[in-house]
Amino acid sequence: MRAVVVRRFGGPEVLEFAEVPVPEPGPGQVRIRVAAAAVNPVDLATRSGVLSAAGVVPARAVLGLGWDVAGSIDDAGDTGFRVGGAVIGLRDRIATPLGAYAERIVLDASAVAPAPAGVSAVEAATLPLNALTAAQALDLVETTGTVLVTGAAGAVGGYAVALAHARKLRVVAVAAEADEAQVRAFGADEFVPRGPSLGDRVRAVVPGGVDAALDTALLGLDALDAVRGGGEFVAFAAGAAPIPLRGIRVRTVWIRADGERLAELARLAENGTLPLRVAGTLPLTEAAAAHERLAAGGLRGRLVLLP
Repeated sequence: MRAVVVRRFGGPEVLEFAEVPVPEPGPGQVRIRVAAAAVNPVDLATRSGVLSAAGVVPARAVLGLGWDVAGSIDDAGDTGFRVGGAVIGLRDRIATPLGAYAERIVLDASAVAPAPAGVSAVEAATLPLNALTAAQALDLVETTGTVLVTGAAGAVGGYAVALAHARKLRVVAVAAEADEAQVRAFGADEFVPRGPSLGDRVRAVVPGGVDAALDTALLGLDALDAVRGGGEFVAFAAGAAPIPLRGIRVRTVWIRADGERLAELARLAENGTLPLRVAGTLPLTEAAAAHERLAAGGLRGRLVLLP
């Protein structure tokens, strides 16, 4: 079968479209025929060598790319899944020789869930990594009051706004001015344009500061300044957590595959609670072009590769 792999670090040109053996599932695993695979920033960081330099990815002769997959069960093994059933899944082991940028992928059954009904595979492929990250970040905060979401128009941020709104939290969204209508449609109660002196401008809307912040835009201290003393703060990348000033509890979300939670999120996508946004599609052979487009910025939603 065909897959995109990395044998050396560098720019998009190092992505190799290669013939590789069809993977075989082991106990508790399924093989998925890939219909769509989303392109995420973590893929660019893996390809460039940034994660390897940071000690996140150990040395490997070959690395696969792609975390998000939508497709159909090709081999159900002993798992109870049905061959041919439409599924979504998350590959959260980053240092493996095969990822979702492939015609087939093997995942633990515990990382797979039925695909949302009435949703295309392209749309469904945008759900697992970003929605699970947002959901697991929200699990880290205890507030029932006001939550700030930075990067609210982004893939993770949009899901965070929608999920916080579904929990009946008061949501203060930070994004570009042009994105105000979009993030309000996700469920934001208040909107603060991104820019300098964020803490002061948020406090003008929420006197004393918000109870918690989900810093998907990695603003660090600027976002922390908007949180009240003794509040909560969630960072979304290694090294992005600010010093816990004023007794604020600072934590970092570390994504993990969770098929049961993914099934819950799929149901929310079915009823329209979660916004599935596709920035565009490209064939798997044009993975390098997809990386270039993502690196250029300005996308709303995810690019999706089609084998």
